[in-house]
Amino acid sequence: MIKIHNGKILLLILAILLMLTGCKIWLPWAKKVEMARSTPEGLYQQGVEEYQDRNFKRAIELFQRVKEEYPLSTLAIMAEIGIADAHYSAKEYADARLVYAEFLNLHPTNENLPYVMYQIGMCHFNMITTIDRDQSEAAKALKEFERLAVRFPNSKFAVMAEKMIRDCKKTLGDQEFYVGEFYFKNRQYRAALQRFEKIAREYANVGLDYKVTYFIAETKRLMAEADAKMKKTAEKK
Repeated sequence: MIKIHNGKILLLILAILLMLTGCKIWLPWAKKVEMARSTPEGLYQQGVEEYQDRNFKRAIELFQRVKEEYPLSTLAIMAEIGIADAHYSAKEYADARLVYAEFLNLHPTNENLPYVMYQIGMCHFNMITTIDRDQSEAAKALKEFERLAVRFPNSKFAVMAEKMIRDCKKTLGDQEFYVGEFYFKNRQYRAALQRFEKIAREYANVGLDYKVTYFIAETKRLMAEADAKMKKTAEKK
């Protein structure tokens, strides 16, 4: 006969037998496990696990518990970022931006500020619509990335922001070109020229230079022809 030396194994077998027979049993270590999972560390770890499993709503709930139940814990600050990250990963960019912005206001000297500022820019960037629509989100994203690059120039997120600055300028330049080309096709040359010159002035070196230079020259040529024609018509009168 095999002798069981481990008391916990014996109790576990007893628990299984009692469950099979419909009886209830109190297990002393079960309460310890439950209590451990209710600590700030336990709740935060559960939130991380849910986040990694892409259960973002559940992750937010757990991070929120850390924030509300243990506001003085060092993990409460990380939980705030966790909430924002979960919203972001769920593509809830407007909600994520609000949480990141709140973090920025509440913790202006926190070491994670470069990351938070970068994420605010990315929230705006991910809400950019097509070039035939309003591009205010692109302008806001550009502003956030430029602010990050100036405030934390040595951060790795500043390097990442530089690329996003170029992408934002390209987006804004494309929208200006779209409008300028519309005016050009409708022979509203002065309005078109204003748009093309704005691109050359504010959005240089983002891949639009060649065609903008061409359209500026072509627009000026057509404007000159139109002016000459009008002058000639006026002289005949």
